[in-house]
Amino acid sequence: QVQLVESGGGLVQPGGSLRLSCAASGFTFSSYTMNWYRQPPGKERELVAVISSAGGYTNYADSVKGRFTISRDNAKNSMYLQMSSLKPGDTAVYYCYVRIELREYWGRGTQVTVSS
Repeated sequence: QVQLVESGGGLVQPGGSLRLSCAASGFTFSSYTMNWYRQPPGKERELVAVISSAGGYTNYADSVKGRFTISRDNAKNSMYLQMSSLKPGDTAVYYCYVRIELREYWGRGTQVTVSS
């Protein structure tokens, strides 16, 4: 079965950095576009970044452009989100997401808290 497991979250001070990872299994990872979403406290889930199957195309929410970098390693069935210059507004649960043949799959998420 499809499994997505996020890791790397934690508490970081404003201006700091974190690297999130998403380990995927149960499907042909290299064939699918992958996404990072986040859900801030009390708000709806929002798309953060997307990366194509081979990694040649990426796109970002305006709020994270220039600060976050999405990447993937198809040999390791893994996706990453490098986050820099973190702000309190980046506080959220971060999820990895894939859609496979009209079915949607989510990880359980990893908490990122940006606070001094």
